[in-house]
Amino acid sequence: VPPGPEHPPWHCLAQGRGSPRLVLVVVFVALLLDNMLLTVVVPIVPTFLYTTEYEGANDSLAPAQTGAAPPVSKAAPSSSLFSRRGHFDNSSVTVLGSGSPPEVPNGTESSPPVPPRGCPGGDEFLTKENVRVGLLFASKALVQLLVNPSVGALTNRIGYHIPMFIGFTIMFLSTVMFAFSGTYTLLFIARALQGVGSSFSSVAGLGMLASVYPDDCERGSAMGIALGGLALGVLIGAPFGSIMYEFVGKSSPFLVLAFLALLDGALQLCILQPSRICPESTKATPMFTLLRDPYILAAAGALCFSNMGVAMLEPTLPIWMMQTMCSPQWQLGMAFLPASISYLIGTNLFGILANKMGRWLCSMIGMAVVGVSLLCVPLAKNIYGLIGPNAGLGFAIGMVDSSMMPIMGYLVDLRHTSVYGTVYAIADVAFCMGFAIGPSTAGAIVRAIGFPWLMVIIGVTNLAYAPLCWALRSPPAREEKMAILSQESPMQTKSYTRQKPLQEFPLVDNSDVEDKNVE
Repeated sequence: VPPGPEHPPWHCLAQGRGSPRLVLVVVFVALLLDNMLLTVVVPIVPTFLYTTEYEGANDSLAPAQTGAAPPVSKAAPSSSLFSRRGHFDNSSVTVLGSGSPPEVPNGTESSPPVPPRGCPGGDEFLTKENVRVGLLFASKALVQLLVNPSVGALTNRIGYHIPMFIGFTIMFLSTVMFAFSGTYTLLFIARALQGVGSSFSSVAGLGMLASVYPDDCERGSAMGIALGGLALGVLIGAPFGSIMYEFVGKSSPFLVLAFLALLDGALQLCILQPSRICPESTKATPMFTLLRDPYILAAAGALCFSNMGVAMLEPTLPIWMMQTMCSPQWQLGMAFLPASISYLIGTNLFGILANKMGRWLCSMIGMAVVGVSLLCVPLAKNIYGLIGPNAGLGFAIGMVDSSMMPIMGYLVDLRHTSVYGTVYAIADVAFCMGFAIGPSTAGAIVRAIGFPWLMVIIGVTNLAYAPLCWALRSPPAREEKMAILSQESPMQTKSYTRQKPLQEFPLVDNSDVEDKNVE
């Protein structure tokens, strides 16, 4: 209805609030911003820590060094390993950590090894930095892993609106903290705080979508679009972060994200009305009951291991590129661009296609392609050699995610109570386990046996897990639900009867419903 004297704009907005598409828009934007913040730090943190800690330590030692050639030591700060534009200057590498002039004889044992032209020095620092950066990246997923069960239970008690808005508030605070953090400790706290906000946003958002799209086919399409927001955030995040950090400064990408987060908060206030408490009318299945369901565990495992591959790449690939390819700073974020683009294509394509070809088959093929792509990553000699493996990796993870997310909701409808907060908390826990275990162990594995063997381990793991997706081909329904299901194969069932009628969204007061019935 167009706005006018009889239909003011707020009346049209109130009518539009019942549309599932507006709910989909809110979830899309929330996942977009969350994953932009997730990946924007990937190219920034390694170079920022290197510049502030390694170069800072050497620059502070330069005045105390004894010996001749004071002009050389004074020139070091102006020609640092990481210049303002992210390139490396070989003339300063031979000076850092040494009190002798650059013309040191090659046979002298005290002379530090000279890295190839354009490559950073401090190989030992970079090797140790793998572990620290991995732990920092994993802190978000680890905190999210711990908070998710509580958020799932909270959504069952008070509904999805308030947790969704709490997630926005915490994400905004985390983004601002990232912008003004200058030490590893503050960056670690900001990353962990992001995990809390992400837990509220993702669990509440996916639960909302499952509740407003009861039809299995429509739900799969909606999940694919929502995961497209996640993919778009990953797509934009790393390149956006590397370019903004190189040409504008460290705080600039986070301040832009903070402004976008405010717009997201205004959108939620208009559409979701987060002041209302709207508990589920049906008691949810306990989390421990769902965790004992082998089919839910199989789907959760696919989400965990497929995403663990890219989680291991995030902290280790930029440092490996610095050491082996001598890549400038802008390339560290652009290396993830093929994976992000292909993930965006994969989630939108297979959100619809997976329901036709079989989600179990789609996820099994996806995990196999993930494994092969990871095995091919160490074969790259330059950034162009990473295009194929990373594109295959992103496309395959898109296949798995767009298949497993709808299956999680379907399994609850098929075998348990149709309340979705808890099961999507489990799905997010599985996702976060990959992003917690992956980065936290990747640095230690790289330090022990090297980056290529890390890719072999996680690639073979995905190939070995892929056949388990066969178990999701035709999961059996509980006996009491057989009467309300079609006699077709369960994975081909397009729609099913819910235990409770679908209510308008946002959930309206009972008094409003009664007044409508009286009329």
